[in-house]
Amino acid sequence: MNIAIAILGLGLLVLVHEAGHFFASLAVGLRPRRFYLGFPPAIVKVKKRGIEYGIGVVPLGGFVTIPGMHRPISHDAERRFSRAVSEVPSLAGPYDRLRRALDGEDVEASQAALDELEQSLHERRLSPEAASSAGRGLGELRDALGPDAYWKADTWRRLVAILAGPVANILLAIVLLTVLFMTGSVKPSRIVAGVEKGSPAQKAGIVAGDRVVAINGQAVTAQNLPDAILSSNGRPVTVTVDRNGTTHTLRAVTPMRTPEGYRIGIVRKGVGVPPGEAFVRSLEWTGIITKETGAALAHLARGQGRKDVSSPIGIVRGSADAVDQGTSSYLWVLSLVSLSLALLNLLPLLPLDGGHVLFTLVEGARGRLVRREVYERVSFVGLAVVALLFFLGLSNDIGGLS
Repeated sequence: MNIAIAILGLGLLVLVHEAGHFFASLAVGLRPRRFYLGFPPAIVKVKKRGIEYGIGVVPLGGFVTIPGMHRPISHDAERRFSRAVSEVPSLAGPYDRLRRALDGEDVEASQAALDELEQSLHERRLSPEAASSAGRGLGELRDALGPDAYWKADTWRRLVAILAGPVANILLAIVLLTVLFMTGSVKPSRIVAGVEKGSPAQKAGIVAGDRVVAINGQAVTAQNLPDAILSSNGRPVTVTVDRNGTTHTLRAVTPMRTPEGYRIGIVRKGVGVPPGEAFVRSLEWTGIITKETGAALAHLARGQGRKDVSSPIGIVRGSADAVDQGTSSYLWVLSLVSLSLALLNLLPLLPLDGGHVLFTLVEGARGRLVRREVYERVSFVGLAVVALLFFLGLSNDIGGLS
């Protein structure tokens, strides 16, 4: 059961990430074509206003299709239509004209050639496989050549659409941390959670559930309670507590000396903080975690800290352990994983979001698109790095199971 909860939590983080891309793309006019809960193929789907919504057969995460991530090239046509052309050679004419137009980066000519090829395809009889491939090709190229294609958009629109995924994960982490700081044991109160065995507090009759209201007749707050005892310098003090709505002044308590100073041996119950303070604390912790993650990646680049890398198996196992420890522990781990997912996606490597951000900025500065071949070569390097990290984490996790 814990494993299932952990996997669903990881799936939720991926869904939040994809939802960020989806809603941001809609907001800036880059109309996505599909948004799935889970991964295709679809169990059920419906199309509204040109967008296909569905529930995928793999019930984890989400799936979004943004049209025209790259300027189409002749290879895109070859990949989808070559089988149809091999079955019906008479398609070669419009097929070749489409490829030449795509290589010439002529959008209008490409659209006209695509129209011609589509008409020719409708007039020919193809095998189911060739027809299916050609149908996907027509849809993909229509999207890539359309007015709302990603590669045609202004730099700021592309940045908003891509950055929204990691930002959604960061915001989720902040929300979870804020809730934890509001509801968790963030700072001590005046309520006694426990009493050390044989301590002065136990001898004086203090019990769990008491609320300390005064020391030596002077009212105390959660903040100055420790100082009131420390300032006794070991002299006996009287402790007034509220017990079930009744005030009791206990007999003199002689504080014991500890390395931290004078104490009476009570453990105070932790309480949450107000929403404003909880939000500020969540921002502070987000900054700390971001800094530590950056340092860890820098160490990894220098060949250090390899044993700290984890794969999804290790993440699920750690999340499952946190479920055992309670809701707060699980939400804490979930917030850390959400933030880590965002930060790793922001690495300037294709096909990660950070790589798309980098290339979008480069293209905006140059005033023209980077060649598709460059994208593909850089993506190969990025995929190799991601695969290396995955297998490194997997070997650590499998080794930890033995």
